[in-house]
Amino acid sequence: MNGLQRIIDKCYQVIKPVSTVFNTIGMVALAAMMLLTALDVILRKTINAPIVGAYELIQFMMAITVSFGLAYCGIEKGHITVDLIENRLSKRAHGILGIITGFLGLVIAALITWQTCVYILKQQQSQLLSQVLLVPVYPFVGLVAFGIALYTVVLLIHLFEFIQEGTGK
Repeated sequence: MNGLQRIIDKCYQVIKPVSTVFNTIGMVALAAMMLLTALDVILRKTINAPIVGAYELIQFMMAITVSFGLAYCGIEKGHITVDLIENRLSKRAHGILGIITGFLGLVIAALITWQTCVYILKQQQSQLLSQVLLVPVYPFVGLVAFGIALYTVVLLIHLFEFIQEGTGK
């Protein structure tokens, strides 16, 4: 086993349990979202008493669900890929193409993480609150930034794998 493979394995040992925990939190948020939606509809239709702020809570939980599931999905390689050309390439060419696309994906994810962190500061300074529940918005933006940052780390690990495949080592 070469040095790069050891780095990749060590990174997976660290990031996989972390992403699994946050994916589980995302799944719990999804289940809570479903229960809240069902309860809100039932109460609205039966006794005409909807849950105040349910829409806002569902929005916050959706942000948690999506952002916390990204890294786990990336580790499991569960994202959709189009491999019409990829299957016809040699292993080395596949690795080189992976390096290019992996690097671009990493740069984009890093930029999204950075800009989300900038957005957190703007939200905190403006003291933006949700309209019904009057909950500060910036902590939820921070959770989204954290989820995307975890995914960025996964993309970095994938880039290492593509480098290993592209160099043939």
